[in-house]
This record gives sequence, C-alpha cells and structure tokens, in this order.
Amino acid sequence: MAVKTGKVLFGVNSTLKAAMTGKVRLVIAASNCPEKTRLDLEHYCKLSKVPFLVYPRPSLQLGRVCGKPFVVSALAIRDPGDSDILELTVEHGV
Repeated sequence: MAVKTGKVLFGVNSTLKAAMTGKVRLVIAASNCPEKTRLDLEHYCKLSKVPFLVYPRPSLQLGRVCGKPFVVSALAIRDPGDSDILELTVEHGV
C-alpha cells in the first residue's frame, strides 16, 4: 500500500543516502541484503533516529510484495500514504 499511495525509495544507494539525512520514516532491508550494507543502513538509521527493519524474506520476495519486477535489497519509506506500515515499528519496538 505504501508503494501505491505513498513515497518510497528503492535501492541500496538511494536508501543509504536517505538514511544518512534522516528524511525518511522507515528503512527496510531484505534478509539477504549484504551484511556490510545492512550494518551501514543500521548505523545511519540509528544516527538519524530512523526505524530500521529486516524483511524476513530475500530481495526477490521484497520486490514482489512491492509490485516490482526486480529484486529490492533495501527501501526507504518517505511517506507511508494510506499504509499502516509504520505501525510495524511500534509492534517490533523499533
């Protein structure tokens, strides 16, 4: 829902830049995101006080649930739109 009605950035580079600036509401990485990339994302999210979650499935599945015909290793939610995705941060204590 966030992909359709909100504003979402796809890809590691865009997500890293967004995490550094703190201008996003949530960062999500796929379970098979390279460890160094995941650690960098976590680090910048922590510094910027942006919630960070790991999607429990690989990047191919993350791409599919986002309706994309490509793998998505990481994404950043700028605006959730009509989605309830930010409630995940409350449920997971992020």
